Amino acid sequence: MSGRTDATDEQGARGLDIDRLIDDPATRIVVCCGSGGVGKTTTAAAIGLRAAERGRRTVVLTIDPARRLAQSMGLTELDNTPRPVKGAAGPDGPGELHAMMLDMKRTFDEVVLTHADPERARAILENPFYQSLSAGFAGTQEYMAMEKLGQLRDAGEWDLIVVDTPPSRSALDFLDAPNRLGSFLDGRLIRLLTAPAKVGGRSAMKFLNVGMGLLTGTLGKIFGAQLLTDLQTFVAAMDSMFGGFRERADRTYQLLKAQGTAFLVVAAPERDALREAAYFVDRLAADEMPLAGLVLNRVHSSGAPQLTAERAQAAAQALEENGAEHEPGQAHAEALAAGLLRLHAERVEVMARERRTRDRFVSVYPDVPMVEVPALAGDVHDLDGLRLIGHQLAGAPEQAR
Repeated sequence: MSGRTDATDEQGARGLDIDRLIDDPATRIVVCCGSGGVGKTTTAAAIGLRAAERGRRTVVLTIDPARRLAQSMGLTELDNTPRPVKGAAGPDGPGELHAMMLDMKRTFDEVVLTHADPERARAILENPFYQSLSAGFAGTQEYMAMEKLGQLRDAGEWDLIVVDTPPSRSALDFLDAPNRLGSFLDGRLIRLLTAPAKVGGRSAMKFLNVGMGLLTGTLGKIFGAQLLTDLQTFVAAMDSMFGGFRERADRTYQLLKAQGTAFLVVAAPERDALREAAYFVDRLAADEMPLAGLVLNRVHSSGAPQLTAERAQAAAQALEENGAEHEPGQAHAEALAAGLLRLHAERVEVMARERRTRDRFVSVYPDVPMVEVPALAGDVHDLDGLRLIGHQLAGAPEQAR
């Protein structure tokens, strides 16, 4: 289908123009979200590469633990520091591409080192409660994703940030991070920690049991007065930073809603994947987040669409029935042709099923722009593969350069 935003196909779906989106200097953040296994990481990397080739200084941030992004960009690994991707842009062009993977503990450490004096920072970083909180407290990844996105935006080194979110519905949990963080900081847990002397005897044990439910397995080895001391020390050291956490998270949340941010929902032409896509579209609309459109990945096609599944099956059956009457060589050739016809019939049936599923989505969300990306024969594992995906996202499925 066409990639132009002013085009529609026979089902009435509006086309999504990726090039127009990434060429617009006002577009500063592109967030790719969707369920797992639909090519979201590859889509984010391909968009970042195409933007760099078209002159944008781009960084791709993934908070998906998969290593495919690093491999496809020729990097041995990704970490919390943006790494330049060699060969991502022309030698004379202004474009650049960097890639990184969120390390939530390192990001938390960076926040502490940046916003606390050296003595207080050391006390926080060495605190057992902080070490477990930064490594696995529920919601820490989302908080730190907001922090890292804000850091990248504030740094001003890139004019386009492409964010690859975690799979499934948790991909939108970072939208709730400011409210969750505010509830945590304003909750009874923090108030109790600021006045542990009021907790004694059985009440202390009750408090400890509740607290244990919030912590990781590491903290399960700590108990008694030492735990209370660690908690109190942590809260005392962090007290001056709590407001800054909330303020920065709120600022990043507003940035996601602002003009210049674009959300892309990535899906496959399958019932469950498009059901998840519908959830994302509804949630983004409810939160008034700027949805740019839907990327429908891995769409099957055929070089002979005029040959129906029924005709292919009938032809295959005729060849198989006649094969017994022919010489072995000719019978083998006819059997091979029959097998190819049956494979074609199966492909046509898959195409029809995908089209029905896709059309149901379009009937409910006719105003959501969409671009279809054909299914590839193999996995994307290098820059040429990402370039090909980028061409297809732009509605120009020519061979990669």
